[in-house]
Amino acid sequence: MKGVVIKSTGSWYIVLSEEEKVIECRIKGLFRTKDIKTTNPIAVGDKVEFEMEDDGKGVIHAIGERKNYIIRKSINLSKQSHIIAANMDQAFLIVTLAMPRTSTGFIDRFLLTAEAYHIPASIIFNKIDLFDDPETMLNVDEFISVYEKIGYKCYKVSAKKNIQLDVLRELTKDKTTLISGHSGVGKSTLINAMDANLDLRIGEISDAYNKGKHTTTFAEMHTLSYGGFIIDTPGIKELGLVDMEKEEISDYFPEMRAIRNDCKFNNCLHLNEPKCAVIAAVERGEIAASRYNSYLGIMNGEELEVTYE
Repeated sequence: MKGVVIKSTGSWYIVLSEEEKVIECRIKGLFRTKDIKTTNPIAVGDKVEFEMEDDGKGVIHAIGERKNYIIRKSINLSKQSHIIAANMDQAFLIVTLAMPRTSTGFIDRFLLTAEAYHIPASIIFNKIDLFDDPETMLNVDEFISVYEKIGYKCYKVSAKKNIQLDVLRELTKDKTTLISGHSGVGKSTLINAMDANLDLRIGEISDAYNKGKHTTTFAEMHTLSYGGFIIDTPGIKELGLVDMEKEEISDYFPEMRAIRNDCKFNNCLHLNEPKCAVIAAVERGEIAASRYNSYLGIMNGEELEVTYE
């Protein structure tokens, strides 16, 4: 039998079969050790083959080739990598500029990861109803312009006020969409508002540092009533990058990639080399200082832990 993994709880996997039956599955014992370098050999979104057993449960014996996947790497001492999800058409990074504030460093690292794994990404600015003052909204628009200038689609939405949710429904219709972001940005509330048939558990913002309380423990795929799938992910409190060569990191910054051939040296790392086109663009204001600072942090090996302001 064939199906797609819609939920992973560590040792068990919930699979939606081609016959649209939900089946609890485990994996063959030896399957875990076969060329697997992450904490989870199978992820939500994986296409699998399985056999039914007498107890009504299934045993996964094969995994299909992934068209893409996205990984997070822990910044703790274990440094383990974890596949968040696989086989998605696009990723939505949900961010907030208040309660809590998403840092540009976090946004840039997520976008870099999406670029590296060939996943089209859009930035969804949620809780836009908190910025009803024209002057404050101008600051939001300036923030957004940094990413729109690079080529990323940005949307200002509000689950609470039903702002632009029809746009998100149209964007997600008949597609598999990863929804990510750290705790407290309102992912579950937004998904519930997009599809009334879904009833994801919603957390509240804790008083300490405006941190969101975790409500999603494992990534889970939900069927949208209007067509398509949403992959809801746990709130990410930290985002370490999977190992990359320093020479390739600028390739995942579209604005740097576009002008890298204008540098004097072919192997320019855009740090302090003479006649560097990237540094010159930063000095002229053509590349945002915040983006370049994120790049420097990554090049210097700085691990990013999400801070709440």
